[in-house]
Amino acid sequence: SPHRTSSPYQNRQISWTSLLVLGYLFYLLLGAMVFQLLEKQSETRFRDQFQLEKLKFLQNYTCLDRQALEQSVQILMEAWVKGVNPEGNSTNHSNWDFSNSFFFVGTVITTIGYGNLSPSTVAGQIFCVFYALFGVPLNLAFLNQLGKGLNAHLITLERWVQRPGRAQVQLAIFLTTGTLLFLIFPPLVFSYVEGWSYGEGFYFTFITLSTVGFGDYVVGTNPSKHYIPVYRSLTAIWIVFGLAWLAQVFNMAADLMEKFLQLKWYKPDLSLAVGATTKLENEPEQPRVHIPS
Repeated sequence: SPHRTSSPYQNRQISWTSLLVLGYLFYLLLGAMVFQLLEKQSETRFRDQFQLEKLKFLQNYTCLDRQALEQSVQILMEAWVKGVNPEGNSTNHSNWDFSNSFFFVGTVITTIGYGNLSPSTVAGQIFCVFYALFGVPLNLAFLNQLGKGLNAHLITLERWVQRPGRAQVQLAIFLTTGTLLFLIFPPLVFSYVEGWSYGEGFYFTFITLSTVGFGDYVVGTNPSKHYIPVYRSLTAIWIVFGLAWLAQVFNMAADLMEKFLQLKWYKPDLSLAVGATTKLENEPEQPRVHIPS
């Protein structure tokens, strides 16, 4: 039997996939090197400073030995892992009142997962697993519909590229309005309420809406501040709409990046296209197989 040769389209797809994998790995390696360069030295300085502060503490309080101090540090760490802020006193608000619980389940089904709060009981952990099992797909379906609603009056990216004009204006309005509502204005609110700088508020906003959710900044957790009861619930609602908007932006950016890279690295071969057309013209039309819908 004759050997089957791969078509130019298949070869091009394989090359594109290989390029994408290599670019993805390179991006990960680049990010790792940059963060190591930026953060490792600062971490070393902070670790040395912390050890120095512990030595000073032992010198000032001679009734304690190093073992007792380490036990105290361990207790503080366990309290933090359990979601109990070591600052303040026992009059701090509960992490599991309705408003905070509503905020928590929002971070579960949106896969943000700050990590500053998690269920500590076995029953709570089991319920969390099944809640996320059904909640994450439900959230994706909801965000998909919400994104379609936000994008209802915008044409698709392909038509925007092919027919510039009114669609570009609509896209600009979509991006500008969303940027103001979800990225620019909220950090002002968080800076005022939480006492953060605007840069910290913007960092929290983007890390949250991108579902990265480190947990280093979380709203409504400062024990020295008195928040209105619905503060975190309103924040959860803002997160849902912000997620839908940013997901649309990421999808458009991914499409643009893919089209740009494919056009840049793979120019259309006109000779192959002409040859394929000539071959189709010379060959008799093959009967089509009807597939019932």
